[in-house]
Amino acid sequence: MLGSRLDCRKCELGAPADEPKVPKAVVESNRERTLALIQAIARGDAEHIAEAYAEDGKLYTMGGTLISGVYDKSQIRQFAGSVLEAFPQGLHYTVHAVTAEGSRVAVEATGRGRHVSGQDYVNHYHFLFTWREGKLLSLKEYMDTEAITEVLCGGQRPGDA
Repeated sequence: MLGSRLDCRKCELGAPADEPKVPKAVVESNRERTLALIQAIARGDAEHIAEAYAEDGKLYTMGGTLISGVYDKSQIRQFAGSVLEAFPQGLHYTVHAVTAEGSRVAVEATGRGRHVSGQDYVNHYHFLFTWREGKLLSLKEYMDTEAITEVLCGGQRPGDA
């Protein structure tokens, strides 16, 4: 039973103990960078997307879809502009909430667009951005994987013939 192993009286809110205190101005700058990057993703601005990442930066696309996985900066650079290939009119994000703390910025958003197949795409996201010295160290992308499979992957799943 999880409750017997976790003593929440010892839990503290805030940044992990090993993370140094981040000045409020840096937290706000990370928040602004995050929102600018979401706009760049929506319009398929490959240069902005790739340049936002640190050299050792990673993109984590969660789930078990054909596009799920961990991508490094060179891979991100290769497919950063593919948003416009898949969504010629771009993606349109509605940001519902942003929480910035320490080096991390969490975003709840809905993405909408018309896929090249003619299908309408709607997905609900939780993004977790981690910044280091003005560069994106990691982006973890959580979403409705069924929407990804049906629209972006044409219904195909890993292991399908």
